[in-house]
Amino acid sequence: MASEQTTITVPGPNGEREMRISSPSRILWPELGLTKLDLARYTVDVGEAFLAANGGRPVALQRYSDNIDGEQFFSKNPPKGTPEFVRSVKVTFPSARSHPMLVLDEPAAAVWAVQMNTVVFHPWPSRAESTDNPDQLRIDLDPQPGTDFDDAVPAALALKEVLAEAGLGCFIKTSGNRGLHVYAPIKPTHEFLDVRHAVIAACRELERRMPGKVTTAWWKEERGEKVFLDFNQANRDRTIAGAYSPRALPHAPVSCPITWDELESISPKDFTILTVPDRLKTLGDPWAGMDANPGTIDVLLGWWDRDLKNGLGEMPFPPDYPKMPGEPPRVQPSRARKQD
Repeated sequence: MASEQTTITVPGPNGEREMRISSPSRILWPELGLTKLDLARYTVDVGEAFLAANGGRPVALQRYSDNIDGEQFFSKNPPKGTPEFVRSVKVTFPSARSHPMLVLDEPAAAVWAVQMNTVVFHPWPSRAESTDNPDQLRIDLDPQPGTDFDDAVPAALALKEVLAEAGLGCFIKTSGNRGLHVYAPIKPTHEFLDVRHAVIAACRELERRMPGKVTTAWWKEERGEKVFLDFNQANRDRTIAGAYSPRALPHAPVSCPITWDELESISPKDFTILTVPDRLKTLGDPWAGMDANPGTIDVLLGWWDRDLKNGLGEMPFPPDYPKMPGEPPRVQPSRARKQD
């Protein structure tokens, strides 16, 4: 007996493509009954804005074997059977090994990823033409237990002021969960470690201004009820859900670009694969023109150097990273005290 399948028409720069969707009625979000076909249609509806935000970059695919409550895995290398119109680019990972990663150049490529059971898209902050040099400075505002989205809002507004003082314009989106993501377009003139240092400098400055509200503490036991400024998302091969990407949460939320003017009046739960297409049609894309005036990280690197002279050094790296120059010991503070 033949398996269930259908096709969906996807417009794009090279004309329409008829994309096959197998198991279209498979439920991805059980709580809402949303299917694989619903996700494919969403991807077509937001295709232009999705590609403007995530296209032309190495991208990792968060794929699910069944529904969002089931087994998941990250796909970075192009899988067998990748269509000829979906390209790849070789990137260097923290291990110093190089492998190809997928690059999405048209909406049909994103729909093909959905056909491959992708729910969440994780684009790099650098483009395929210059993978070692980010053109986005990203800061993830992550509310810790005891805090929530409403606590991230004033932190994001204050961060906008910090970045403006450093000569950077910035854009914002919901994380799709409880947090916020702030992006500043930058010229791709520095490699990842420099951009990481620029992010740390901005986060430390915000922490000075809001010491009881935000934290740069890497170890969870030291964060308290604050909004964590996740500087480690600026590292090579560390990614966050892309703009307009769905999230694998029960209510099918979307990591949705918003304007700064609406930040204090929205709820992140309002943005789902059911609501975002109409929002785009009605209000347009808040990130349109995002790349028109990229800034530089020169001022932030000056702040980093200032902090170094004042005794603030390198911060911890993620546990899967090789030991990095100047990095403090990767020992949980409470364990370090016991060892002493």
